[in-house]
Amino acid sequence: MTANEDQEMELEALRSIYEGDDCFKELSPVSFQFRIGDLDDSKSFLLEVSWPESYPETAPHISLDAFFNNRISLETKEYIISKMSEQVEANLGTAMMYTLFEWAKENQETLMEHHQPVTSAVTLISNSDVMNNSTSVSKKKEKKEQLTKAQKRKLIAKTVEQNWRKR
Repeated sequence: MTANEDQEMELEALRSIYEGDDCFKELSPVSFQFRIGDLDDSKSFLLEVSWPESYPETAPHISLDAFFNNRISLETKEYIISKMSEQVEANLGTAMMYTLFEWAKENQETLMEHHQPVTSAVTLISNSDVMNNSTSVSKKKEKKEQLTKAQKRKLIAKTVEQNWRKR
């Protein structure tokens, strides 16, 4: 098989495996993003992988340059890339995207164990900002009462009955 045929088969497999998975995104037939971790997890990161023409005989290009990763330190990014490169070397010559993505998911804790969120700018906050922010936080805490299905049905029936009587 040629490299292109291998790539085509792997692409079909990836589309099939990750269909409906919001962690996987196909940017092009040779370029992908895969999110490791949940969106609200501070230790999540986004792998960007692209295939050179001679993939899988040649290593894919792995990047952590996505904006999503801007809070991850350079040291942590370098560590993740080095560990991912070890996996690439072990799988060179074979279709490896699924293996790489799953390995990264299974090893997320280890890959991010030294992660300290990076703050790229210092923001000056005035007292009025603090006061405004605290009032908006307390507003968010007020939750609407959740109705059960039975309560919703009664409310709908009551509304329908009232509308029927108005006619």
